Amino acid sequence: MRNCTVDKIWLEKSYPPGVPFDIDPDKYASLVDMFNKYTQVYSERTAFINMGAEISYTELAEQSQAFAAYLQQELGLVKGDKFAIMIPNTLQYPIALFGALIAGLTVVNVNPLYTARELEHQLKDSGAKAIVIIENFAHTLESIINKTPIEHVVLTSLGDRLGLVKGTLVNTVVKYVKKMVPAFNLPKTVRFNAVLAKGKNMTFSPVVLKGEDLAFLQYTGGTTGVSKGAMLSHRNMVANLEQAKAAIKPLLEEGNELVVTALPLYHIFALTANCLTFITLGGTNLLITNPRDMPAFIKELAKYPFTAITGVNTLFNGLLNTVGFKDLDFSHLRMAMGGGMAVQRPVAERWQQVTSIELLEGYGLTECSPLVTLSPYNQEVYNGSIGLPASSTDIRIVKDDGTDAQIGEAGEMWVKGPQVMVGYYNRQEATDEILKDGWLATGDVATMDEGGFFKIVDRKKDMIIVSGFNVFPNEIEEVVMMHEGVLEVAAIGVPNDFSGELVKIFVVKKDESLDEKSLIDHCRKNLTNYKVPKLIEFRDELPKTNVGKILRRELR
Repeated sequence: MRNCTVDKIWLEKSYPPGVPFDIDPDKYASLVDMFNKYTQVYSERTAFINMGAEISYTELAEQSQAFAAYLQQELGLVKGDKFAIMIPNTLQYPIALFGALIAGLTVVNVNPLYTARELEHQLKDSGAKAIVIIENFAHTLESIINKTPIEHVVLTSLGDRLGLVKGTLVNTVVKYVKKMVPAFNLPKTVRFNAVLAKGKNMTFSPVVLKGEDLAFLQYTGGTTGVSKGAMLSHRNMVANLEQAKAAIKPLLEEGNELVVTALPLYHIFALTANCLTFITLGGTNLLITNPRDMPAFIKELAKYPFTAITGVNTLFNGLLNTVGFKDLDFSHLRMAMGGGMAVQRPVAERWQQVTSIELLEGYGLTECSPLVTLSPYNQEVYNGSIGLPASSTDIRIVKDDGTDAQIGEAGEMWVKGPQVMVGYYNRQEATDEILKDGWLATGDVATMDEGGFFKIVDRKKDMIIVSGFNVFPNEIEEVVMMHEGVLEVAAIGVPNDFSGELVKIFVVKKDESLDEKSLIDHCRKNLTNYKVPKLIEFRDELPKTNVGKILRRELR
């Protein structure tokens, strides 16, 4: 048997034509160098669209520099200071993002839906000195700002950038925003548009950035204890966008792409795969502010000849189950990429049936900027794997005894590459637990086949043990999803005196006539007895993260 560690058999057996074995992580000195290059190359192209408003690459560069000048001259922020961004997918996000990076700041992305407790933790832990926040959620900041190091607040609204558009859409949105925003009182606050207006007339002092400088403190989802800030350097991010670009470029046409960005840009997946990568392709990002409103989402899709889309399994599943989606024009679509959670076979197969495009599955984690593996672009049918390692990426499969697994054996996936984080911010002990001699221990259990394709069996912490047998929730969920009456499912283990644990599933119905007997009979046809769920609970919805990943821990 061949060893999974040393032999990169994926390169010799499965790497598709046109994808390089290695990328140059130092192609750009920083993300700012990359940004400056492509905003000039694609100056007249549309960079971002949101709610009918557009911003060109030239406008993005000019307004980002104005934002940066204000941060420098008016707020006194200097290279290395932490700057929080707490806004959804709107045109303000890329302006604030690149403005902060141009000013040499380290960006701290914040989920706008955070509770006061979660927000306080992240602002204190990161040491952020300033924040740009959408006013809908400013009351959350107001309640804890005195407990944080925040010195300056930039306030924005959905209507700030929508002034570019004439007509009822803008008026309707602005009225809606004003209606839902409560009164609040924040110190040292300035409006987003005022920042751009003043910054335009200020002198910007260019900042010299190197690859080792921190671009982001990207906080993990907090599903394994306290949320930690992954330190992602400019080199980490440049490497990963180059890795992503290398994997998908054969599918795409530079200067002729429109990617649907429904996942929030403050999440590492959309940040790298959509925002950063497509800038190097001269692409247009269609920003969807509220993808949970599926009918409105589909109406927006109908307006544009979109060529690429990224998402999580629940997003693709939701689209497929919403009236009108199958009637969209998919003639321009060249790439669909799923990540963040396992793509389920029934969803992938139906997606291909409806769109005629294979749903490529990727795997990554915040600590890897995030891309680690991706299905080859020329894959024709879903194969249940997470694909092949990205260019310049090494992977080990390590068994519990510390030895390397053979082909087909399960073990913890370890990753090494230029995309692996510097470490956790101010958490050396946690860093030492996950980084081992340059290898990052992912906590995910995986196998590798003879072609070099990897498959995630599950996370160690989610493993269900029934009478000494390992049961993987992903397998149970995939089988249950094959039942035509199921919309969503999550599987967990519950304590049992006889077998140690029993398998329990939580199910959201697609067909109201669905009952327990039908589901059990279906599972018995597809699973060995000890894997068959013994408990079923029907629910109207399942708990999810901000990007739609089902939270098994809350169900436990």
